[in-house]
Amino acid sequence: MLSDGHVSTTDSRVLSVSRSSRHNFSKDRVESVLLVEGLGVDGDAHSGTTVQHVFRKRSHPTEPNLRQVHLIHAELFDELEPDGFELHPGDLGENITTRGIDLLNLPEGTLLRIGPDAVVQVTGLRSPCRQIDRFQTGLLKAVLPRDSAGKLVRKTGVMGIVLAGGLVNVDDEIRVELPAGPQRRLNCV
Repeated sequence: MLSDGHVSTTDSRVLSVSRSSRHNFSKDRVESVLLVEGLGVDGDAHSGTTVQHVFRKRSHPTEPNLRQVHLIHAELFDELEPDGFELHPGDLGENITTRGIDLLNLPEGTLLRIGPDAVVQVTGLRSPCRQIDRFQTGLLKAVLPRDSAGKLVRKTGVMGIVLAGGLVNVDDEIRVELPAGPQRRLNCV
């Protein structure tokens, strides 16, 4: 970490961007997405100030939307390929596929400065649902392994909220800014 609270990320980039206006499992890859402050990805089904996840919306429709943007690290696709899983950006419903950032180990509240203007605050881990096995059989177990202590490890990326809007393009730089003070590990949101 640099003295100003930023993490040096010389090769952290946006590999791909995706969105879908419907609540599909996978999202369509596009050339760019517009992040809208306080809402999420313009034109995406999960955009909104209150929870938009279909299952969660039924029971908690007025809760704040902590899942405006879904980010996955492309390194996960590389990790799963030897086990026979073929995954591409957008397949797991993420809006932004990254390369060069250890997303899963960022603390809660981390700021991701993407491109010249956009800022996403990391709110928590994504917990995959059973639909992932409909996409590719056995994938749920592969993305929810247990560590040496028997603790569940969630590998399907992180969720965030948009603090500052802006256009996000493929190959945009991502700069990581860790929160000040004590840092909390990510939990599911």
